[in-house]
Amino acid sequence: MARTVLVTGAGRGLGRELAWQYATGGWQVIACGRSRPVHGTETGIEFQPLEVADPASISALAARLTGRPLDVLVNNAGVRSPLSGLDRLQPEEFLDVLRINTLGPLLLTRALRANLRLGSSPVVANIGSRAGSMAEGLLDDDDDDYAYRCSKAALNMATVQLARDLQPDGITLLSLHPGWVKTDMGGAEAVLPVEESAKALRSIIAAAKPEYSGAFLAFDGRSVSW
Repeated sequence: MARTVLVTGAGRGLGRELAWQYATGGWQVIACGRSRPVHGTETGIEFQPLEVADPASISALAARLTGRPLDVLVNNAGVRSPLSGLDRLQPEEFLDVLRINTLGPLLLTRALRANLRLGSSPVVANIGSRAGSMAEGLLDDDDDDYAYRCSKAALNMATVQLARDLQPDGITLLSLHPGWVKTDMGGAEAVLPVEESAKALRSIIAAAKPEYSGAFLAFDGRSVSW
């Protein structure tokens, strides 16, 4: 039987590319997003509505998927602040970013825990960012999006905590830095084609083993410092 992967934020960018690559590789793909893509979904891809910032939407998705094995969960959905910089920081916008980038993946992983238990060598891949690294995030990156950086740093801790809590279930957790990807979020100056990032991330997920659980890895396989 084909293995099953669920990808959030699959309506565009990296999420859409991941869904497409998994589908062409013979996987059963559950693509989640706020609304169905304008151009539809490719053959072999099942669309499921999901608002990751809404706990009720997460619970509704879990109810619809009751009893279905899940081999890979890719928590990809994410946003940036509409305005960056300390002086322009808005409390509600900051919290909105954390709800989507940090709390959403945590709640969704919890909600789909039973599905992952039914999967084969299940893996949860949280799409993080080097921007959330305390050690490396500011080395060659002058972006000052406080909410995005803090949300990805918090996602790293959530990954490590989940790795410990889900270890008895045999579920492997990874935090993955996709690179500076050429998407709407990455911007015009981004350097990594989305196809290459998605392919590299899929390879890392495919090679994941329980002893790697809790790792923070870049798309090229390099360990990223916390």
